[in-house]
Amino acid sequence: MYKKYVKRFLDIVISLFALIVLSPVMLIVAILVRIKLGSPVIFKQERPGKDGKIFKLYKFRSMSDKKDENGKLLPDAERLTKFGKILRATSLDELPELVNILKGEMSLIGPRPLAVCYLPFYNETEKHRHDVRPGLTGLAQVNGRNALNWEDRFAYDIEYVNNITFINDVKILFKTVYKVFKRDGVVTRGTGKTIDFDVYRKEQLENNKKDEEQK
Repeated sequence: MYKKYVKRFLDIVISLFALIVLSPVMLIVAILVRIKLGSPVIFKQERPGKDGKIFKLYKFRSMSDKKDENGKLLPDAERLTKFGKILRATSLDELPELVNILKGEMSLIGPRPLAVCYLPFYNETEKHRHDVRPGLTGLAQVNGRNALNWEDRFAYDIEYVNNITFINDVKILFKTVYKVFKRDGVVTRGTGKTIDFDVYRKEQLENNKKDEEQK
């Protein structure tokens, strides 16, 4: 009952309420993004949702458009400003995802929507993270956020998918608030402290291949 009907109802009510209450904060963030990083204020990127259906994720922009002498965008670490790091550390950059939730593309709680380019690299078990709507926060986020290795992150995602209950969602929601204020487990993508999943899985397959050849 909860998973099929109540969860979606709560997503609509809570995301709509949050958008209304947090609208002044979102307006201030939008103005600061426009001043410090320029236009567009909202960053849009395709992500896989429930059943792998692609949707456009909304976030506040956190990186500049700095390019090298050849007109190619600089690495993420060089385009991520001090202001952008603050947005990510406080999760303020993710507030526009409330619109994705209201539209039914996301849920408040669920596995985080990752890059489309990761899709070919999931194993059969990991693919089940797409059996539900992706979330603004999830079990992995309250157990280490993006400081976790990929294996542990996906293990938490699958654990959540197999155990969706109202009580679990409430626990995750309150733990998320605590984690955000504590700024715990934050590792910024593109800084060299974390590795993209497709790169990680390619290296893993290559290492496995080498091990087999040495046997």
